[in-house]
Amino acid sequence: MIKVAIVEDNEMIREGLKILIDGTEGYECVAAYPDCESLLRKIDKIDPNVILMDIDLPGMSGLEGIRQLREKSEDYNILVLTIYDENEVIFEALCSGACGYLVKKTPPARLLEAIKEANEGGAPMNTHIARKVVNLFRQTKEIIPHEEPASLTPREKEVLLGLVEGNSYKAIADTLFISVETVRFHFRNIYKKLHVHSQSEAVVKAIKEGLV
Repeated sequence: MIKVAIVEDNEMIREGLKILIDGTEGYECVAAYPDCESLLRKIDKIDPNVILMDIDLPGMSGLEGIRQLREKSEDYNILVLTIYDENEVIFEALCSGACGYLVKKTPPARLLEAIKEANEGGAPMNTHIARKVVNLFRQTKEIIPHEEPASLTPREKEVLLGLVEGNSYKAIADTLFISVETVRFHFRNIYKKLHVHSQSEAVVKAIKEGLV
């Protein structure tokens, strides 16, 4: 059972998401809040596998909410679901620690699939968002001072490429004919070498440094 928490201030959208999740086998909405403050107060009790996070919220913004969640734990899978597709918002959300980014016009079936991908370690994004991310990080790379690229093994680069392409740990394992645990082992080494602490940070640094 994938436990999902929702942070969405629009009551109609929030209830619609809750009905979709609770009405799908293998998914459960453990909490639905109109603001980040409520989630942060209850996060330890509800212990969700995936958090669906809006950006434009009353009080604390979704971006600040992501940062505060990351300060509490690196293990939260935070999936942004918003109307915004501007480059700056996407960039800040991913750099803050979101594992994926979707727009609200995402079809219900794709949203459920994305929640599953996030729970399995993937980095789900809408196609046009993924294209924006790649283009944005390529542009950003040009204005960032040159750093010595991290020394990754060929296998680590293959695993990292799978993450950049938005694949889950299981999908990467199946493609490379290795176990999921081996994928996790490679990622632990990749995180150490890149000096990062999350999937989104790894994707950002991989593209910036031309590692994939």
